[in-house]
Amino acid sequence: MSAALAVKNDGSSAGPSAAEPPPPRVRRRRERSFDETPRWQLYVPLGIYLIFTLIPFYWMFLFSVRPAGSTSLVPWPMTDDHFSKVWNERSFAIFFQNSVLVGVCTLLTTTLVALAGGYALARFRFKIKTPFMLALLCSQFIPGALLLVPLFEIFKNLQMINSLGSVIIAETVFQLPLSIILISGFIRNVPPSLEESAWVDGCSRFRGFCLVVLPLLRPGLIAVGSFAFVHSWNHFLFALMFLSEQDKQTIPVGLNTLIGADSVDLGALAAGGVIAAVPVVIVFAFIQKWLITGFSAGAVKG
Repeated sequence: MSAALAVKNDGSSAGPSAAEPPPPRVRRRRERSFDETPRWQLYVPLGIYLIFTLIPFYWMFLFSVRPAGSTSLVPWPMTDDHFSKVWNERSFAIFFQNSVLVGVCTLLTTTLVALAGGYALARFRFKIKTPFMLALLCSQFIPGALLLVPLFEIFKNLQMINSLGSVIIAETVFQLPLSIILISGFIRNVPPSLEESAWVDGCSRFRGFCLVVLPLLRPGLIAVGSFAFVHSWNHFLFALMFLSEQDKQTIPVGLNTLIGADSVDLGALAAGGVIAAVPVVIVFAFIQKWLITGFSAGAVKG
């Protein structure tokens, strides 16, 4: 009886063994790898999605290089008349310069402030930490249009109406909540032991952060900064409300000026759209490279 109980209490003897291999049918199902999937099941949906995505871009490019009055579906013969018109006659060179200035300044201010705020949320404990995080999340539900009148009054009292600084401040404020949350998530993935090792070696908190943590945050900083740049580059509402003079307007507002009350110059509008889309495409291609990279790879020695 005791021998039977001993056998029964033995985990490897009572019931099916944990080391017992699964049935052949289950084993074959598990061993089936992704490479065995028919290629058409992968490429056909991706091809349909790619065509659906690229058709608007092709249509915009076609109108931008096709001569006026042409109905050809092939961009040949090509002309640069539309690009020359919007760049020289429609002041798109100034719009492009203003958009670059707003985008770069928004990128820098958003990244620096979000870096400080994200580090505080990730490394310090304080009483209002949870309510503060909740307030940051809830702020994402507030549309910017609701704050246009208060912001206009504030910038008017500060004499910043018709200044690119007003657009930069507004864009930075609306980008900060999400940027702080993202940066704090990146910093939490960096082990605190790395900073503590730097402190033991004589580094201050700021120097240890710059030498140890900051290099590991490079992909996260590039992603957050790039998103801030793209958002400020494409945003139309703030530039429309706070900028009135033509030499202070940005590309989204400049594109709006190409739409007349009675007619629309499709060639010029498409050329302006291509000019506006090229920097965004380049930035997103750059984002993809850094998002794939592991931002903490090699941080901890084995």
